[in-house]
Amino acid sequence: MRIISGKYKGRRLIAPKNLPARPTTDFAKEGLFNMIMNDFDIETLSVLDLFAGIGGITFEFASRGANNIVAIEENYHSINFIKKTIKELDCNQINVFKNDVFRYLKKYDNQFDIIFADPPYQLKNINQVPELIFEKDLLKENGILILEHDRNWDFSKSQNFTKHRKFGNVNFSLFQK
Repeated sequence: MRIISGKYKGRRLIAPKNLPARPTTDFAKEGLFNMIMNDFDIETLSVLDLFAGIGGITFEFASRGANNIVAIEENYHSINFIKKTIKELDCNQINVFKNDVFRYLKKYDNQFDIIFADPPYQLKNINQVPELIFEKDLLKENGILILEHDRNWDFSKSQNFTKHRKFGNVNFSLFQK
């Protein structure tokens, strides 16, 4: 995996092979961040990265100047990789927590400009992610939730859904407060 733009552009993040992660493709990240940059000033954003994996999206936001990033991941080895990379890159704007995303969402009450969620594609209760975020009011006014998922999910009838974007085999559903 590599960081595609910003301060750390071109930096390769080589995670151990045994980590249970499916990093977002460069093509999909490029499309995603083009959308974000059209609507937001990234340097002023507070970002929550759910199911952070090895931190690909987290580090992409940091590289582009986001000043407050929280990453949530359950896998101990993935957390260690993210923490190691934070030290290597000196990314003081990133806070990473080992936690189950659903438990974290039920307890957390801070609001964010952008919440990015990339749950495992086989996760059966993926539809609960947007429900919990809006139930707990975790988005700031005009904030967006970006949910990455496979082609088998259709969120177009969901509350707060605004649009769907597809980049190769990667699907993003966007929700707005």
